[in-house]
Amino acid sequence: MTGRRVTIDMDGHVAEVRLARPDKRNALDPAMFDAIAGAIDALSKRAGLRAVVLSGEGRAFCAGLDVTVMASGGSDADLLERAHGLANRAQQVAWGWRTLPVPVIAAVHGIAFGGGLQIMSGADVRFAAPEMRLSAMEMKWGIVPDMAGFALWRGLVRDDHLRELIYTAREFDSVEALDFGFVSHVVDDPRNAAMALAKEIAARNPHAIRAAKRLATLAADADAAAILAAESGEQAKLLRSPNQIEAVRANTERRRPDFAD
Repeated sequence: MTGRRVTIDMDGHVAEVRLARPDKRNALDPAMFDAIAGAIDALSKRAGLRAVVLSGEGRAFCAGLDVTVMASGGSDADLLERAHGLANRAQQVAWGWRTLPVPVIAAVHGIAFGGGLQIMSGADVRFAAPEMRLSAMEMKWGIVPDMAGFALWRGLVRDDHLRELIYTAREFDSVEALDFGFVSHVVDDPRNAAMALAKEIAARNPHAIRAAKRLATLAADADAAAILAAESGEQAKLLRSPNQIEAVRANTERRRPDFAD
């Protein structure tokens, strides 16, 4: 599927999503916001989906907000409207990856500034190229990160580092990003690494993978009692289910499992 600003291609059970405005380093304009939110909505309904790889075309992952959008300003109503569950439209393009039922693997290169940094932070795992530059850029423009960054960075980035980077808007490289927690791995070819991981995940019991993502998401906010109860509930549904039995048989018979979605 091709949208005005985003493309989606399927490789088996893996969806490869690309931000597709390379002439503007995938900067976020209204059409890009709508296309990303639309892609997330389409993926949430896609049967047989087991993993997503998110990347950007051209020289960069995402340069953040288009300066023309910045110049025109925004509407208070748009900011305050919860158009996508917990999130407004701008927040959805980052937070929406976290709410997808399957793992999302980001492959980032070039730059990830402002909104781009927040979008990649919505992924479950993030592969970055060695030469990357990143920044929580908003303070440069006299504003704060407001595309779900604070919610996504909680638990990923140490609080004092996060405050410093937001207060100063300074750029940092992929080595620092790895140390801070913004990225999971620094590799020469982020896309190939992300696709390899996505295909490995797609070969596992899809119901168990979705359950694991639900638990990982819950664990960020819930208390111990809720997490323990959720673990037990998810496990009870998985045990002796057809896919769980197939996983045991495939391991015992030393063959590739054949799971049903």
